[in-house]
Amino acid sequence: MPSRIEGYGLIGDLHTAALVGKDGSIDWLCLPDLDSPACFAALLGDERNGRWLLAPATGGVCTRRRYRGDSLVLETEWETAEGTVRVIDLMPPRGEAADVVRIVEGVRGRVPMRTELVLRLDYGHLVPWVRTIDGVLVAVAGPDAVAVTTPVPLAGVDHRTRGEFTVAAGTGCPSCSPTPDRTCRGPTRSTPRRRWPAPRSSGRSGSGAPTTQVSGPPPSAGP
Repeated sequence: MPSRIEGYGLIGDLHTAALVGKDGSIDWLCLPDLDSPACFAALLGDERNGRWLLAPATGGVCTRRRYRGDSLVLETEWETAEGTVRVIDLMPPRGEAADVVRIVEGVRGRVPMRTELVLRLDYGHLVPWVRTIDGVLVAVAGPDAVAVTTPVPLAGVDHRTRGEFTVAAGTGCPSCSPTPDRTCRGPTRSTPRRRWPAPRSSGRSGSGAPTTQVSGPPPSAGP
């Protein structure tokens, strides 16, 4: 079940905003603007109405949560038996499309992670069809589309679920190397730039932790 409303953190890009629960689930997001239909609407129902969960495989609510400085960059941490892990959620200033970026950062030890993405457009009424284009997952329902990019192999993807996929716990990070504190440093972050609606894999790269990004349709041009 979704969290109580006071348990959510808010991230946004000045055009729209998402609500992130203490369990690591984004339960509300309207794209491309605040007055657009929601693609995650578990806030009003459950996971069947759309959500994006990213949390330790053991589940549970977070141990700590805070905003980074005066920004809307939300940091959520879990203390587990295996170690400590941090999920950083943000919506960067908008370019061609709205973006939700989720970064997993190992703090201590080695913590198996799990993600579930259930896309339900038009406030949970429309189930999109999912296909892969140049390694990018694209979910389409009528005139609306969402693209999912990540450097982490999505080993649990099942296109037959139509708009849902799960990455099983313990799939591991292909770029991990042993460190004194056994912390996962993760692969190089890549943030592709795309034309709408067909995603393209070329873009700019910089250093960082494992990153998963969801992009929605661009705002309308207006009159």
